Amino acid sequence: MMIIDSQVHAYEANTPKRPWHKVPNWPDHVTGDEMVAAMDKVGVDGAIFISPFALYQYDGSYAEEVQRAHPGRLAIIKPVDPDDPAVADVVAAWKRTPGAVAVRIMLPKESKRAPDDPGLERVLRAAVRHDLPVNILCWDNLDVGAALIDRYPDVRFIIDHLGILQPHTPPAPPQPWADLPKVLELARRPNAVIKVSGACTLSREPYPFADIWDPLARLFDAWGFERCLWGTDWTRAFAVVNYEQAVEPFLRTDRLNEAERAMLMGGACARAYGWSPRKA
Repeated sequence: MMIIDSQVHAYEANTPKRPWHKVPNWPDHVTGDEMVAAMDKVGVDGAIFISPFALYQYDGSYAEEVQRAHPGRLAIIKPVDPDDPAVADVVAAWKRTPGAVAVRIMLPKESKRAPDDPGLERVLRAAVRHDLPVNILCWDNLDVGAALIDRYPDVRFIIDHLGILQPHTPPAPPQPWADLPKVLELARRPNAVIKVSGACTLSREPYPFADIWDPLARLFDAWGFERCLWGTDWTRAFAVVNYEQAVEPFLRTDRLNEAERAMLMGGACARAYGWSPRKA
């Protein structure tokens, strides 16, 4: 079975050479080499490396460096800035970047962006022109996310993190799955798939997080396994689970048969991004 993690973040230590935008509750560094070593330890064949917005904002240069060092193991995505008048050119240049498989837009509630935002229009039209899917972070803002997906039916959207706001520190909130009905309703959109990333951070039980499986079963029924992309969201999830704890529950659960596991943990991701890992 080919295993692809649909979302990881790697980064250097905070230095003047490449300073962080802010300092989250993450390890001092998880370099590309360290990320690949963590993948190797638990049998993950490849990963989609998303340049961490909290640290590097719209600068994807470190992701490019890491991809050059591990071209068969990591594909790369970077956030793009809807307020940049030249963002269409940025998308075009990213399409030409080795290993680049998508762009990302950040659409949290505090951004106060409407679905008809002209900057979003520039990004999404450029993504269609250059045949790139668009990752969308719209947790805690699903109504706007759904309206955007409806407004652009020719865009291939990949919804980050189940569309559900996830904790950066334990414990999970009292009702971690409160937005699940909205997520299930989103499944009607044929131009969207969803990342089952960071799911373990929503558990209110200790490892192996048995309480995630009933809500996930509802999600799998609504979306279908061919539209669900497993991922860890490590290192964002660092303070809640370690990398092995984010992988092993999906490998070992009896709630998935082998065909479902293979699609969820690799097949759907390879299909969505048009990319598969290869080991040297």
